[in-house]
Amino acid sequence: MTASDGRPEGGGNGIDGDSNGGDRGRSERSGRDTSNGAHGGDGGSSRNGFASVGGGRGFGTRCVHAGTAPDPTTGARVPPLYQTTSYTFEDTEEAAALYALEAEGDVYSRISNPTLAALERRLTDLEGGTGALATASGMAALDCATLVLAAAGDNVVSASSIYGGTHAYLSHTAARRGIDARFVDTLDYGAYEDAIDEDTAYVHIETIGNPSLVTPDVERVAEVAHAAGVPLFVDNTFATPALCRPFEHGADLVWESTTKWLHGSGTTVGGALIDGGTFPWAEYGEKYSEVCANPAFGGLDFTERFGDRAFVEAARQRGVRSLGGAQSPFDAWQTLQGMETLHLRTERHAENALAVAEFLEGHPAVAWVSYPGLESHETHANAERYLEGGFGGMIAVGLEGGYEAGKRLCEETELASFLANVGDAKTLVIHPASTTHAQMSEADQRASGVTPDLVRLSIGIEDVADIVADLDRVLEEKR
Repeated sequence: MTASDGRPEGGGNGIDGDSNGGDRGRSERSGRDTSNGAHGGDGGSSRNGFASVGGGRGFGTRCVHAGTAPDPTTGARVPPLYQTTSYTFEDTEEAAALYALEAEGDVYSRISNPTLAALERRLTDLEGGTGALATASGMAALDCATLVLAAAGDNVVSASSIYGGTHAYLSHTAARRGIDARFVDTLDYGAYEDAIDEDTAYVHIETIGNPSLVTPDVERVAEVAHAAGVPLFVDNTFATPALCRPFEHGADLVWESTTKWLHGSGTTVGGALIDGGTFPWAEYGEKYSEVCANPAFGGLDFTERFGDRAFVEAARQRGVRSLGGAQSPFDAWQTLQGMETLHLRTERHAENALAVAEFLEGHPAVAWVSYPGLESHETHANAERYLEGGFGGMIAVGLEGGYEAGKRLCEETELASFLANVGDAKTLVIHPASTTHAQMSEADQRASGVTPDLVRLSIGIEDVADIVADLDRVLEEKR
């Protein structure tokens, strides 16, 4: 039997351990139904009741339904939590086939799990990819991808306006593995071209830079990367697929911290890798051996076995399987529930943020405001082009009192919480130069858009009048 995209219903790579409809074939028991209709097909339900909506339905509908369906045995409407470490085998032949990747199914929850599979299907659907991998955190997703794509002697070309943890990872953690980080001005497209060479593993950007909030010309960076035979890897955390879907603009791979807006409540850490299924790995088999003739699997070519899911399956089998960075089933279960309101929350975050940015722009105690939705923002035109339905929930602001005034604002707000997270339902505030980007030199901070006076605001979904009043009180007291 085939799903609407032509793949066998029980296994997205065409390998079905029980294609004749036997009663307990492993591919039928697995939660990893890969025929998920991510590109608009109706998708098929795997035999445990999970399905993908697809069918051209709206984004909000897919936030609620994609990747899940009522349980066919119990009728339970909410997807179950599979809190298990491992799964029984029918016989030795099935076990051998699973370990050889000749059949799809779950063997151990460090590698895959039915609850995670439901989340992965929803992420795949919303981003418009071919497959996804849920990880323990956003940084675990970055580490997993880097392990698969880069080796000692390689380099990564990255925009400089990025999250401080990503900058530190590329500068120090990846460097310990012999991987060189080459940071370029985010908006200097010639600099990307100049930095790429035959040893470049991938090009990396953020859809909305953290915390500078610049939006690069994604399609232009993609053209530069592809001309050199290199994949474009995009961090879509600040936009989420509610505002931007990088695959529609030439990206090959996407990663996110699901901790932030995707989940939205500040309770659950997680990350994800999503495969766009477009990069021609087989043309660069020697360079990307983990995706092609994988040495850890006796030369198994993932592009032949898994087709347009080659990267994400290599990331699963060589990344989380070896590094141990899989998301827990409970966290995935919570994230699935959080994502049901993504479309609604995103609208409110963006609406509130624009109102707060406009208030700050006119306040005498404020030296400058950076928000993609303001016409004064340097990449406002790019933001209008790439972001749909709003400009996100983040604001960067500098106060007239500089470094010390920025720290005081963080300490003295009452409604806004002073903490190191973004994308919460609650309004959050932090001073990056002394916290999230403190590991970086002042020169590196400035290169990534972090000035000493910068305060980062993650605007929540409270009543906007209360958010404004909280900020106004502190600003007026310090004038």
